[in-house]
Amino acid sequence: MNNPSMPADPRVELAEILNQTSAYLKGLKANGVNQIEVSLASLATVPPPKLKKPSQTLPDRKPVVTGIPPVSVTKDAAGPAATAAGNVENNMVRIATEISSCTKCSLHTTRIQTVPGQGNAYRPEIMFIGEAPGADEDEQGLAFVGRAGQLVTKMIAAMGFQREEVFIANILKCRPPDNRPPTPEEMATCIPFLKRQIAEVQPKVIVALGATAVLGLLNLTGISQLRGKWLRFEGIDLMPTYHPSYLLRNPAMKKEAWQDLQAVLKRLGRTPPPAKR
Repeated sequence: MNNPSMPADPRVELAEILNQTSAYLKGLKANGVNQIEVSLASLATVPPPKLKKPSQTLPDRKPVVTGIPPVSVTKDAAGPAATAAGNVENNMVRIATEISSCTKCSLHTTRIQTVPGQGNAYRPEIMFIGEAPGADEDEQGLAFVGRAGQLVTKMIAAMGFQREEVFIANILKCRPPDNRPPTPEEMATCIPFLKRQIAEVQPKVIVALGATAVLGLLNLTGISQLRGKWLRFEGIDLMPTYHPSYLLRNPAMKKEAWQDLQAVLKRLGRTPPPAKR
């Protein structure tokens, strides 16, 4: 008779970990992530795979930080720039750690993982901000990795960037049940985390994806009237445009969204690369 207090076979758990890791990396590749830089800080961000049938009760563990890749400029920077980049990375990991243990609203009771955001956290040209994690994001701990995330990847590529060159986050860090819109209370509770992240990242431009992002950041409504018009968030240029989920439901509006992104490129002194044929 098996002793329930005996630990599980480590070989079985290792095989499950490798399988889950393989699936995780394939998911990143499918969403346009072709390479991942590794640092000591970033290793702490990799979410542990969830065993399908754990054979024992695991002891309490410290919260796992997810979704903060290493600051991409660190490897090339030197002197004060390297120190500044390292400080930003450490601070972003600290914020993500706080997010992972947050229980300030009821969403912590239904989430699988928190989704702090990911990308280049040190002075990127663009920071994209959406509404809230969906099912895929909740599962992987990464922002914009589902169908809407695939469109975001295409939008970023059309602008001449790769996903790892920008930072991507949401107003909420946990998924609302059934992907319902965030409540005002949830937004008010979660927005301080995002504001701290913006202060650390210091992007040149913020692209607010959809009505909830504009409402959460600026307390403004009417995305159809606001899109394409330059606004400001705490001294940073902000361009409102449609959420990719809306564009998937209304493909005809992609033209207007592309006009908004072209305005962002013009503000940055860039031109879009030639369209692929």
